[in-house]
Amino acid sequence: MKIESLQSELIEYAKSIGVDKIGFTHASPFNELKNRLKRQQELGYQSGFEESDIEKRTEPIRLLNSAESIIAIALAYPSKMKDAPVGKKGSRRGIFARASWGIDYHVAVRERLKLIEEWLKERVPTVQVKSMVDTGELVDRAVAERAGIGWSGKNCSIITPEFGSYVYLGEMITNIPFAPDDPIENECGDCTLCLDVCPTGALVEAGQLNAQRCVAFLTQTKDFLPDEFRTEIGNRIYGCDTCQTVCPKNKGKTNWIHEEFKPDPELAKPLLQPLLKISNKEFKAKFGSMSGSWRGKKPIQRNAIIALAHFREQSAVPDLIDVMKKDERPVMRGTAAWAIGKIGGPLAEEALSKAYEQESDEDVLREIEKGIKLLNVSL
Repeated sequence: MKIESLQSELIEYAKSIGVDKIGFTHASPFNELKNRLKRQQELGYQSGFEESDIEKRTEPIRLLNSAESIIAIALAYPSKMKDAPVGKKGSRRGIFARASWGIDYHVAVRERLKLIEEWLKERVPTVQVKSMVDTGELVDRAVAERAGIGWSGKNCSIITPEFGSYVYLGEMITNIPFAPDDPIENECGDCTLCLDVCPTGALVEAGQLNAQRCVAFLTQTKDFLPDEFRTEIGNRIYGCDTCQTVCPKNKGKTNWIHEEFKPDPELAKPLLQPLLKISNKEFKAKFGSMSGSWRGKKPIQRNAIIALAHFREQSAVPDLIDVMKKDERPVMRGTAAWAIGKIGGPLAEEALSKAYEQESDEDVLREIEKGIKLLNVSL
């Protein structure tokens, strides 16, 4: 079969299995990206979750020595939630970022890539492929940009004309020399809304992100959250969508397309207080199918405590005192102490004083001291 015909049929097949966009690019090195990644590394802007070997991230031939081209795919996900529950006094709610609504996108995108692999092997038995999604070596956005899926926005997201930036990305390196698509012209223009509203100033300039300051990254860490970021988290318990929700290119892009990505409102916007006492088993049963569960319950619980402090939710103080007194994890005890001081109220002073007398962990003691200072400020 001629490559042109194979490529044309592949495009049609991809659409039939729920791939919203497909593009092709050559497998030559991403030289400009390599320089940017080296600069990111020098500045200490990387998250630590990514592949550390820059050569592997930018040279496809290191991942598949017969590499000729790369197939890029995109699946659109919803930007709106139907019947979203509203949090209120006494029953506050957190929010998972849109990329964690519905089933884990890693599973959904890998399923499509696997089907494409099988389709290709039926037609080209000698085909060689290497597929990846998010946690693979290649930079999804760089592949998607070069393959014409969308342009790279100032918020470091791929923006598509059809679905905005609400797309999941995946790619497949192959030894088939598919014809490359042309990149799409960048349409951000003079707009700087994403840079202007970033809660922590993580978008240091157009197209450059300091991941160490990004709320999406911070919500996934497991240690104490640095003080300067606690007031910026709000009620986000996983991820951050601010730089997407303000983007004019996302206006009107609801993307209510794939059933598997449609959110369960009670999971996407869960009640905060029940999260404080949820067991590992309960957490996996309830949230395990979401991509936002990949770090386990600890970051989610810590963020839930910070969110309750954000709301100054008085009804949560007894539960927070319980966490401060009984939780085996210092991060939880300490964050709860800080939150109790932030919320204040009649139970707070005595609880913090008692905890200070009984606590032995130095980090937790520092957090109790912070809580007491916050309490004194609010008195």
